[in-house]
Amino acid sequence: MKQNYELKHAAHPDHVKQFDTERLRREFLVENIMEPGRIHMVYTEYERYILGGAVPQNNLTLEPIDILRAEYFLERRELGVINVGGTGSVVVDGKEHELEKKEAIYVGKGSRKVIFRSVDNKNPAMFYFNSAPAHKEYPVKKVGLRDAESVELGSLELSNARKIYKLLVNGVIQTCQLQMGLTELKTGSIWNTMPPHLHSRRNEVYFYFDLPEEQAICHFMGDPQETRHIWLKNRQAVISPPWSIHAAAGTSNYTFIWGMAGENLNYGDMDAIKPTELR
Repeated sequence: MKQNYELKHAAHPDHVKQFDTERLRREFLVENIMEPGRIHMVYTEYERYILGGAVPQNNLTLEPIDILRAEYFLERRELGVINVGGTGSVVVDGKEHELEKKEAIYVGKGSRKVIFRSVDNKNPAMFYFNSAPAHKEYPVKKVGLRDAESVELGSLELSNARKIYKLLVNGVIQTCQLQMGLTELKTGSIWNTMPPHLHSRRNEVYFYFDLPEEQAICHFMGDPQETRHIWLKNRQAVISPPWSIHAAAGTSNYTFIWGMAGENLNYGDMDAIKPTELR
């Protein structure tokens, strides 16, 4: 098969306090997202969110998975896609949309056929995608870095100088609940989302890429008073429940894609945690 998926259940924060390293990784880490010639996805019970990757060597069609009980994948869902590899295209109901690296596309509810293509199989596209339930149809729209809302935060002195690109967010496009963007850390910076925060009304998923070989990222999660960590490699993702902080430090600078869904489309709706409050 050219497509498969796995299910990850929701976990109570009191239970997570008892997890060892292996259990923590099994519940929240997604290791093999980008598989050549395949679509791999994860269905989570947090907001019924789906994350996945498609690396087309020939055309890859996004098919409905069993758990959706749908005629086609986007019958009741919306989709956000960001390319992290070579040039490729996303074909939506017969119309082709070319995506360079770090360009995004939103595909609304009701789109019946989504196909992923690479321009050069020797340098294939790597499409990272997120999907959430949707209640309204919105049009397909491509968004590049120049189209995004962008903001620079942090400083080199605090090792967290970074530029945030809000790609698929309210104010740039219309969505039901899905929001996606990417954050680039500047050379010499290793911390993302620092100071950390919570947003109890939304879940979030981080996908890390552009991490040099032989380097790693330590992602911090959990209740602010009971934090845990997970080590990640390049092109891996971690699921962040609504009750969990989400921040990371790398052994080098890197880029990550953030995606979320939930109660509202207010990007700034978060509860800040001071670094001195963490345990």
